Amino acid sequence: MQDPLVVRREMHLPAPPAAVFALLTDPEKILRWMGTEADVEPRPGGLYLVNVTGGRFARGAFREVVPVHRLAYSFGWDDSEAVPPGSSLVEIDLIEQPDGTLLRLTHTGLPTAEQCAGHADGWAHYLGRLAVAAAGRDPGPDPRHGHDGRD
Repeated sequence: MQDPLVVRREMHLPAPPAAVFALLTDPEKILRWMGTEADVEPRPGGLYLVNVTGGRFARGAFREVVPVHRLAYSFGWDDSEAVPPGSSLVEIDLIEQPDGTLLRLTHTGLPTAEQCAGHADGWAHYLGRLAVAAAGRDPGPDPRHGHDGRD
């Protein structure tokens, strides 16, 4: 039985793992598909800080960094009681395929089904934008820009 408080996403990206890894760890490349500001230090204990919509900062720390294969970082929202900074865990595995990369994302530690649903929606939105960026295209302005999504 699948845990109801786990967000899982799996998608194929039309780029090699190294290119996808860069889109997930290089602040300038992150901003191509998500956020208005990014300060990331992709090493164990390093900062993960992204102003996702221009109105809300996601904050945590990297726990595991295996270049071009895996990232794990704590995750939460500044000024959130429901999901405070570092209170949940995002794990991303990148699996090389002949025609690109299979990305597997697991987000655990979210407190309620409502929070899981909201984060599942957010990940679907931003991973869709990541896929466009991985294909070398511009996903365009983020329709969520300016939305703070408070709990």
